Amino acid sequence: MDASISPTIAVIDYGMGNLRSVHNALRYVGAQIRIIDQPDQLGDAAGLILPGVGALRDCVSYLVKSGLGDTVRDWIADDRPFLGVCLGLQALFESSEEGDIQGLGIFAGKVVRFDVSTDLKVPHMGWNQASFTRQHAIMNAELSQGEDQFYFVHSYHVDTPDKDLVWATTDYGYAFTSAISRGNAFATQFHPERSQATGLQIYRNFTRLVTESVVIG
Repeated sequence: MDASISPTIAVIDYGMGNLRSVHNALRYVGAQIRIIDQPDQLGDAAGLILPGVGALRDCVSYLVKSGLGDTVRDWIADDRPFLGVCLGLQALFESSEEGDIQGLGIFAGKVVRFDVSTDLKVPHMGWNQASFTRQHAIMNAELSQGEDQFYFVHSYHVDTPDKDLVWATTDYGYAFTSAISRGNAFATQFHPERSQATGLQIYRNFTRLVTESVVIG
């Protein structure tokens, strides 16, 4: 990709998480990046990423207090390219068992702890397969339905009644939602930046999607 025509992707910094690894992955695929921690720093950004590891309570609290929660909500409502990662997926839903907190409420559903009665080792950590339910704009020939392996680190997962929102599922004792998509909004429970070539392809495809949205717009 020609960096001279690549639009800016804003990456939200809420004081925790895997910001450096996401930054490095985006740089590797040729994206132009702006790290932001306040809504007025968005400027001319054409794509938005909410990364994250850590405590969901702290993540949501910062987003709400800073006004970035409203930014994310409006961005998705306007169908602009958005990518959430790990906590950046969980924060989009109504509530979470982790700390019994309210999320941003952009999508219907809650975040629940893995069912330990199944003798699962929690957290779910390491490589696992994501089975994509459908093709979408962020996918291409380099991402194959039902065969790709990604890296996970989490103790909670999304439970949503909106089955049309589910983009991928993963089996860990039982099937759970490992990615969602609606329009130009995507979010994954796995970490693309830690998933080697396949994960980098997701960032590359998202960057392409952002560029195409500017050209079309």
